[in-house]
Amino acid sequence: MNRLLACVLWLVCSVAAHAETLTGTVIVVIDGDTLLFKPDTYSAARRAFLKVRLVDIDAPETDQPYGEAATRVLKSLTLKQRGELDITAIDHYGRPLGRLAVHGVAVNAELVRRGAAWAATRSDAAMQQLQDQARTARAGLWHARDPVPPWQWRRGRQ
Repeated sequence: MNRLLACVLWLVCSVAAHAETLTGTVIVVIDGDTLLFKPDTYSAARRAFLKVRLVDIDAPETDQPYGEAATRVLKSLTLKQRGELDITAIDHYGRPLGRLAVHGVAVNAELVRRGAAWAATRSDAAMQQLQDQARTARAGLWHARDPVPPWQWRRGRQ
């Protein structure tokens, strides 16, 4: 039990220590919800970029139906663009989790609005509403009859 408590406290402290807003450039889009971000403030002594997972969303996997299209949508919104990244946490892989804005557009929400990603089940009501609107409009991945959420797709691949 003490070990569990210590792990929880370490996680809370590490998340709080990493909560920050960075300005920089998206240098690579890996998939529909992961990218490489180069902060303006990074000196030569620091790592040249951050591998960031966008929070509150889950995009289709690359090998999943609509996965490549979701990646293209994220590229069209962000690649080689300057933006502001709000880092909200660190995931269990050590990746920063964050929300990205480019030219005033909230990218995470825009991906859901365009049907390029699911809203996370624990996301706020506004994000769920964007997903409902995309589903009703049959936008992006919602054009399919019964799109499989990425978390189910991953379970089926393991």
